[in-house]
Amino acid sequence: MPNKPTDGFSAEEKAAMKERARELKAAARKSATDAEGEADVLAKIAELPEPDREMAMRVHTLIKSAVPTLSPRTWYGMPSYAKDDKVICFFQSAQKFKTRYSTLGFSDKANLDDGAIWPTSYALLELTPEVETKITELVKKAAG
Repeated sequence: MPNKPTDGFSAEEKAAMKERARELKAAARKSATDAEGEADVLAKIAELPEPDREMAMRVHTLIKSAVPTLSPRTWYGMPSYAKDDKVICFFQSAQKFKTRYSTLGFSDKANLDDGAIWPTSYALLELTPEVETKITELVKKAAG
């Protein structure tokens, strides 16, 4: 059976691209401080519906505690954390792309290399103590 033709990007993908364009324009107009980045991230988290909001806030707290030198900022409208102006990791809510789970993702700038293959994103269904420990370990390793 042939693949069903698509109309291109989904509405959610188009919205993320528009959000990224706004972020780049805002960055060109001003040099964002960590405080401004933190405010932007907290505002994005506040917009999320539950239970994503609570999970995103806890992930934010874990990341800030694990590596306080990471700079919070938005990236494609998602909370993200950068080192030397390069995004290392990000939180993607389940609602953003209508998926069944939220995701903790890592960019190619993250120091997670482990041989010829390794994961770059993790599904988050709930934040147990074990999951929180794993997130802390991953973020510390990613930030190198």
